[in-house]
Amino acid sequence: MSGAETFVPTPMMLSDSARKRLQALIAEEGKPGLKLRVYVTGGGCSGFQYGFDFAEDVAEDDALIEFGEVALVVDELSYQYLVGSTVDYEEGLAGARFLVQNPNATTTCGCGASFMV
Repeated sequence: MSGAETFVPTPMMLSDSARKRLQALIAEEGKPGLKLRVYVTGGGCSGFQYGFDFAEDVAEDDALIEFGEVALVVDELSYQYLVGSTVDYEEGLAGARFLVQNPNATTTCGCGASFMV
């Protein structure tokens, strides 16, 4: 190996249940160009918390990760905390929600919405 190799981190993944729910939400909105924006903000009981929103536009410094008909958008700052993560969707007694399974998190809160690295 020469010193010129570049390490490319594992991209984010999207579970089948999250992909299906995202496709359904996009169909409900009637906007095929919608993408799921995943981001990290300060706060939450463990230091950082995950957030989800819909995005029609992609900024120049956003990462666009496509999965066929659907895509995730992640801003540059959040991406460093989310590399290798899987966005999932679950329905249960606590309701229905998107969530992040993050191998970079050293601590998570009980609800899974916040984490620490």
